[in-house]
Amino acid sequence: MRKKIVFRIVLAVMLFTVIFMIWLIRNVFPVISGYGAKNLCSAVYLQHRTVDDVVKEDLGDFPISLGSYTVNRKDSSVTASVWGFAKRKAIYRKGAGATLVNDYPEEKIRSRQFILPALPQINLDTVPWPFGNKLPDTIPAGIDINKLNAAVDSGFAQTSHGKPAYTRAVLVVYNGQLIAERYADGFDQNTMQLGWSMAKSFAGALTGVLVNQGKLNPDAIAPVPEWKNTDKEKITVKQLLQQTTGLDYTEIYSKPSEATTMLFEKGDMAAYAASLPLKYEPGTVWNYSGGNSNILSRIIRQTVGEAEYKTFPYSSLFYKIGMFHTILEPDASGTFVGSSYVYATPRDFARFGLLFYNNGTCNGEQILPGNWVSETTKPSSADKKKHYGYQFWLNGLNKDGTAKLQYPDAPTDTYYADGYGGQDIYIIPSKKLVIVRLGLHVIDENKLLREIIAAIK
Repeated sequence: MRKKIVFRIVLAVMLFTVIFMIWLIRNVFPVISGYGAKNLCSAVYLQHRTVDDVVKEDLGDFPISLGSYTVNRKDSSVTASVWGFAKRKAIYRKGAGATLVNDYPEEKIRSRQFILPALPQINLDTVPWPFGNKLPDTIPAGIDINKLNAAVDSGFAQTSHGKPAYTRAVLVVYNGQLIAERYADGFDQNTMQLGWSMAKSFAGALTGVLVNQGKLNPDAIAPVPEWKNTDKEKITVKQLLQQTTGLDYTEIYSKPSEATTMLFEKGDMAAYAASLPLKYEPGTVWNYSGGNSNILSRIIRQTVGEAEYKTFPYSSLFYKIGMFHTILEPDASGTFVGSSYVYATPRDFARFGLLFYNNGTCNGEQILPGNWVSETTKPSSADKKKHYGYQFWLNGLNKDGTAKLQYPDAPTDTYYADGYGGQDIYIIPSKKLVIVRLGLHVIDENKLLREIIAAIK
């Protein structure tokens, strides 16, 4: 009898193990290999970093560390797998960055060329900041430079849950002038860095450009063909911007979710997000969703047309404000991944923040609508924590929903573009500040903000 019981227990454990392994291979391993292939491909070919450095730092945390990688420099690709399972390939194309090959043929993806507008034929080191890189020799009055440098140094010294945070850049802009700038070893002002979900704020800004051109209306029904004659047909552009569409989407990466399916298994991310059912009545519940941002990105594509779409972000926004080292990466269908994949130099991220600090103007041109920044910094009625606007975060109630601000030592008018791992552009109008922090893991950003603000007399 005991032998039978032991046998049955062993058999049950083996069966459970087999079922669990099948579940891992089907649901988890593709995310690990997809994440690793895409990020290593961008790091090697776009950032020009070494494979060993990226695998050690960016791909070193469990379970991503389970991935194995093959870099093929002949066709500019990276292939990843987990114990030989769930192979995923990412390819690099000049002007487009890296794209994960999923349910689109690789040949079709490679056939799409991304030829960006020509860069200005001038030496930007001789052009004054912010359009160029020439900085003043003096610091504005009212800045305690010793405190400021100490605050930046403190930001670099911070750890994340007892482990290295790998802070890679901190920049401080005061009243439009770049007054502090520091980089980690191996990174400098010319290194393009991944913004992750800061891409959402870029998607919001590009929507604003089209609103300013009279081609989109935030209050209009979102032009999503799949939604006609469905219960989603009343969703507006504003609800996409404010994350109140009501679509059944979960933004979580610690387990399989709509977010991981979209980013690592779907070639047309916007189509996948648009296909999701409604969970709530549009406009009634706030729910953070990269799917909404990718739908916005496809709306931008449909609005400007195929002939202009690939160059539109550059000619209509980036190059106008001096962002000459920024790239948006597309999915396999050719739509920019508005939820996640923007690479830019830290100075370019600061220039993006300055556009909003200056109420959407640059060099005398109103690039965003005159009311866009004020609308961007207003929460929707569905946002109970009052912490989100038009694809930007606000300094509203903290994540626990208590009366405490998200950043209690920062002014209430603080708003920011935020990405995974603590990629942030903080805009603080009342303190005349734009602050950029980039790194691999989150730090105590409230402390960083507090110490920088304390340096402003």
